Amino acid sequence: MDDASRVIVAGAGLTGLTTACMLQRAGMDVLLLEQDHRPGGAIRTYREQGFVFEAGPNTGVLSCPEAVELIESLSPLCQLETALPEAGCRWVMKGGRFLALPSGLAGGLLTPLFTWKDKLRLLGEPFRKPGTDPDECVRDLVLRRMGASFYDYAVDPFISGIYAGDASKLVTRHALPRLYRLEQQYGSFIRGAIKKASEPRDERSLKATRQVFSVRGGLERLVDALAIRIGSDRLITGVASLQVRPGPEGFEVHGVRDGAECHWKSRFVVLTAGAHALPSMIPFVGSELMSGLSNVRYAPVAQVALGYDHWEGIPLRAFGGLVPSEEHRKVLGILFPSSFLRDRAPSGGALLSLFLGGMRHPELVNLSDQELVALCIEEVSNSLRSHSKPVLTRVFRHFHAIPQYEASSDLRFRAVREVQQTFPGLIIAGNLRDGIGMADRIRQGTEIAQEIKNLSASV
Repeated sequence: MDDASRVIVAGAGLTGLTTACMLQRAGMDVLLLEQDHRPGGAIRTYREQGFVFEAGPNTGVLSCPEAVELIESLSPLCQLETALPEAGCRWVMKGGRFLALPSGLAGGLLTPLFTWKDKLRLLGEPFRKPGTDPDECVRDLVLRRMGASFYDYAVDPFISGIYAGDASKLVTRHALPRLYRLEQQYGSFIRGAIKKASEPRDERSLKATRQVFSVRGGLERLVDALAIRIGSDRLITGVASLQVRPGPEGFEVHGVRDGAECHWKSRFVVLTAGAHALPSMIPFVGSELMSGLSNVRYAPVAQVALGYDHWEGIPLRAFGGLVPSEEHRKVLGILFPSSFLRDRAPSGGALLSLFLGGMRHPELVNLSDQELVALCIEEVSNSLRSHSKPVLTRVFRHFHAIPQYEASSDLRFRAVREVQQTFPGLIIAGNLRDGIGMADRIRQGTEIAQEIKNLSASV
C-alpha cells in the first residue's frame, strides 16, 4: 500500500493498541509508534513471589459492548475475568474504620454512613427540580439533590477512587455524564435509575454489564494479545522525539530510534499521547489552539503494592475500601485484588494496592519509596487491623495519572474539533477526551478506526 492509505498511530497505550488492531483487522496499512521500549503505556503486570500485581490500572468496568467484544476477539491469547461476586461489597471509611457501602433500601436506612436527616431528605429527591447550570460541579449537584452526608461518605470517596480528584472542580456532565443525564432526562437520580433499569436493551447492549473486569493472569496479557494481533512489523517501539508536520499529501512523521533519525509519511495520524506531550509533537498548531488542547490538569498518583504470604487482619471480603476527605487520611483508598480476582496471591495470603496523592495530596507522590511503604503499612495496620509484615513491597508513580474533567474541558473539546477540521487526517485521541476508563479507551479506539476506514474509502 502507498503512503496515501497509511495510518500512523502514535502511542501504544490501550487507545493506540485498540485503534491499530482494529485498523489492521480492517486490512488497512497501519504503523504503531511508541516511545517506550514496550507497548501498553501505564498497563504493566508483575509476577513476583507468587503475587500478580499491576503497576497501573488494576481493573476496568464493562461499560460498553466494545470492551467485551475486543477481549473476546483476542481469545485464546487473553481471557476476560470479571470480579468474583462474593467480593462485590465496597467499603467506605468512617471514624477510622471501614463500613460497607449499602446497596439496597434496607441497608441505606440502617447504615451509619449517612445522617437520618439526609436519609429522610432522600425521599424528596425524585421531586426536586433539575439543575440549570451545565457546568455544575459534582459536589454542588450531590449536595443539592442528596445532602452533605451522602456527598461526604459516598460521592467524595467514589470520586477519589475514579479520578483521584476534587469533586468541587469536576464538571458533572463531563466527569460523570451518566449521572448528569439521569437528572436532565428523567428529572431525578432515583426516578431515572428505575426507568433506565426497565428500558428494553438489545442483545449487544446487554454486554455492557458494568461488571468490574480484568484479564486472567493480569492486564498485560491484553496488551500482549493486541501487540501479537497487530504484528511485530507494524509496531515500532523506542521511537523518541516524535514530531508530526503537515505535508503536501498528508503528514510527515519524524522520530529518533537507536540514535538514528526516522521518517514516515501517512494520510492519517492518530495521536494518543497525553495533553502535556502535544506541544512538542504538533508544533505547527497555533499557540491559542494549543493552549486549549493542553489545558488539562493531571492528578499525580502513587500506587503501593503490598503482598502478605499470610493474612492476619480483618477478613477482606470486599472489593476494597475508599477513604473520604472527611477522614483526613493520606491514603485515597485500598484495593484487595486477591479477594476479587483469582490467583493474585499465595493461598492464605493477600495482595493489597494502596493509592496516594491525587488532587487531595499531590505532594505525597514525591515521598521516597521507604516513606510511602511505611505510610501504607501503618494505614493497613490501623484500618485493616493487620500487624503482619508484607513480604513484598513495590512502589509505582504516575505523575500524569488521571486527567481532570474540569470547567476547562469544553475549551479543550472545541480545540480538538478545530484542529481536526483545520488539518484533515490528524486525529487527537487519548484520555483527554471521551472518558478515562479502560472501556472508554477501547470504545474510542474502535470508533476512530471505523472513522478512518470510512474516510479512507471516500478518498
